[in-house]
Amino acid sequence: MRKVILTPYLFLISFFCFIAISISAKEEPLKKATFIPQWAPQAQFIGYYVAYEKGIYKKHGVDLTIIPGGPEAPPSELLNSHQADFATLWLSSGIQMRDAGIGLVNIAQILQRSALMLVAKKTSGIETLQDINGRKVGLWGPIFQIQPKALFKKYDIHVKIISQSYSVNLFLRDGVDVASAMWYNEYHTILNAGINPEELTTFFFYEYGLNFPEDGIYTLQETYEKDPELCCAFAKASIEGWQYAFVHPEEALDVVMKYMEKAHIPANRIQQKWMLERMKDLILLEDTSIAMGRLLLDDYERVAQGLKENKLIDEIPDFKTFYKRCDNYAEE
Repeated sequence: MRKVILTPYLFLISFFCFIAISISAKEEPLKKATFIPQWAPQAQFIGYYVAYEKGIYKKHGVDLTIIPGGPEAPPSELLNSHQADFATLWLSSGIQMRDAGIGLVNIAQILQRSALMLVAKKTSGIETLQDINGRKVGLWGPIFQIQPKALFKKYDIHVKIISQSYSVNLFLRDGVDVASAMWYNEYHTILNAGINPEELTTFFFYEYGLNFPEDGIYTLQETYEKDPELCCAFAKASIEGWQYAFVHPEEALDVVMKYMEKAHIPANRIQQKWMLERMKDLILLEDTSIAMGRLLLDDYERVAQGLKENKLIDEIPDFKTFYKRCDNYAEE
């Protein structure tokens, strides 16, 4: 009698155990991957650190290792030598590498607007673009000079170009009338030096039809062809990390501060908050129909043409070969 009563229960237990084992067997193992940002930990890359800490990469099937970036670990070299599977690079750098014969592909264009800008003090008498004419302008290396030179040519402005280091001291000491700056970095350094925003005149290149969006996610074409699912999983998880950071800024700042301290980098939460806010301005567009991470053809052609005109590339790489879409927001 006892045997007859227990049989249904034993059957159910066996059935559910079988289902659990079947589900477990169908789960795909995580795929290992490595990623390197352009620089050491800071809010410029906060979305990736947040995606890692919140388990977003694992949710998308990626067992990720983040390699610290910096001058001793150029992302382009680590990517090309297969020491990293994914890296962030400027769009202009990616196009240059592709033209040089390196099979590089963009799988997500994170920044949609250029952060590069020119800054002047109003006390120098510069309040309009034409006021720059005849002045001393601090510019960084060749890749950073494309936009300002195109701007000067477009508006028939003639300047004396001064080589600028990555410090803004020359500008602060009036060694140059106009300085180059990244909105999320050097511009904030100028403000921290005691100059109020109202005392400065700023020129954003994207406002003058010279938008050269910077940070994007890149991988080798052979990596993409071998496992496009992994590549798109990484891109989607990274975008989700950025979205989470924008909705939970204080939690995101806690994450990046932890990584900065671990890397022994002087951590200033106020500066990192500024950087995060500016990254949000540069990543999210008012036109919400454009998917986050989308590389627009117009932006690509503008940057590539600028590189070619300045003889930094020989030929413009084919857009469809260069860009591999991973979003699901619109038809191919």
